[in-house]
Amino acid sequence: MTMNTRSLGTTGPQVSALGLGCMGMSALYGEADRAESIATVHAALEAGVTLFDTGDFYAMGHNEMLLGEALRTAPAARRERALTSVKFGALRDPEGNWSGYDGRPAAVRNFAAYSLQRLGVDHIDVYRIARVDPDVPIEETVGAIAELVEKGYVRHIGLSEAGAETVRRAAATAPICDLQIEYSLISRGIEAAILPTTRELGIAVTAYGVLSRGLISGHFTRDRQLAPTDFRAFSPRFQGENLQHNLDLVEALRKIAEGKGVTVAQTAIAWVLSRGEDIVPLIGARTRERLAEALGALDVTLDAADLAAIEEAVPADAAAGARYPEAQMAHLDSER
Repeated sequence: MTMNTRSLGTTGPQVSALGLGCMGMSALYGEADRAESIATVHAALEAGVTLFDTGDFYAMGHNEMLLGEALRTAPAARRERALTSVKFGALRDPEGNWSGYDGRPAAVRNFAAYSLQRLGVDHIDVYRIARVDPDVPIEETVGAIAELVEKGYVRHIGLSEAGAETVRRAAATAPICDLQIEYSLISRGIEAAILPTTRELGIAVTAYGVLSRGLISGHFTRDRQLAPTDFRAFSPRFQGENLQHNLDLVEALRKIAEGKGVTVAQTAIAWVLSRGEDIVPLIGARTRERLAEALGALDVTLDAADLAAIEEAVPADAAAGARYPEAQMAHLDSER
């Protein structure tokens, strides 16, 4: 495994070529083992991963506290290399329901204060609103984060699921290091307008959903039973005929992976890595086994023939079903 580094845009830090998304260790994908989750963070640090992504609304603070504990209990030399990427702004109630987003400056400062406490750190490396608040100009939200940068509580400003015009407005307000957005073989919507915009402005992309929530990992089966609390139980791409169609795509990808002697997941991650040095895939591994498999993608080289074969097996727009249920899609500035 070769863990090189990539830059989070022209204004951001150097980070590992892969980042670790920690959300699944706390919520939305069924039960997770706390001890194994912490061990996975430690293993990621040992392997050279430096970017760790969380959100203050992942299980209502649980994920931040989990990541904070994992970092505190890691060897000091490795812990000091860790960079935290935090999303804020999603509003939830005691039953776990979602009720919109809050990007008001006062709310930004409030969210940050609680995240710093839960993580047990004196600063957050990259801070971003999870979804653009349609009722608050992005200039106000980004301006509030910029004030936190001036005070030393935040190092860099990021965005999440923002459309091209919003990215431009944000970048005109303060330096933006990266845009976190879904990008994978079957989620390629950013290629038309968003990715050209970030590249024009020198903004990196941290790509989540590179395995489409396990759908294109090669491990998801047609008869898998999902818990009611699992996001995939109501995700359009995992329903009925959509699921059957999408898993057919996975089988086509599997033939290519087997021909190279690697796994489907490694092929899918390597494809995202191949899209440019300005893209940092976030892997959502919850166990050391899945982490090790994902890290193996760093040693996979896809030549022109491989990329052409992958494109033929899984063309752009080949997936059946939207990325999110309709109500959640309405909150995505990137889809407007």
